[in-house]
Amino acid sequence: MNSFDRSKHVYVSPDFDEIIKDTIRFFNGTPVHSIPVPTRFHGTGVYALYCIAKSGIYSRFNSVNRTAFHIPIYVGKAVPKGWRQARQSSSSDTKSYELNNRIREHSRSIEIGEGVNSSDFFCRFMILEGKESDLIGTVEAALIRKYQPLWNTLIDGFGNHDPGKGRYEQAKSDWDVCHPGRLWAEKCQGVHANKADLLQSIEAFMNELNEEDA
Repeated sequence: MNSFDRSKHVYVSPDFDEIIKDTIRFFNGTPVHSIPVPTRFHGTGVYALYCIAKSGIYSRFNSVNRTAFHIPIYVGKAVPKGWRQARQSSSSDTKSYELNNRIREHSRSIEIGEGVNSSDFFCRFMILEGKESDLIGTVEAALIRKYQPLWNTLIDGFGNHDPGKGRYEQAKSDWDVCHPGRLWAEKCQGVHANKADLLQSIEAFMNELNEEDA
């Protein structure tokens, strides 16, 4: 039996960093649309939501994003069906609407959430299909690391789904505490975070937001 050598287990790719940089450059060059996207489209991939609210707790985003959409408030992904079990790969020949549907679902959440309005939110997205769909999780993580979006890092739960009957013992998410309105979230019985504390955290985050962060 050979002695243990950790270095023989470490994979390093000199090309990987450039691939990720290239995907982010492409992502940031994609068109921006209102939510929900006016035209239904097919595909899976990665998306970001941007806020330009002129009033309310997120109004600082207006000055940051008014000339260009620099700082996302949320980054997410939409993967092919069966992706987690590796049962099915995304193909350009197979039309599925996960990305379109995910953005539409977010639009509904914002529209019914207290203190936010979907007309203040926009999105951009990057379709990854075929062999490129293997990059979906990696690109999402890279964008979250780069931009540290508020609804990914500080206020969690925006992307949550209805946990279903018999699973409402969990706590209401931070997002649902700040922006109540999703009926299923009101059924959650666990001890949730204090709203005043969460709003104070959002205010501190917004006060430190600068155009130079873009």
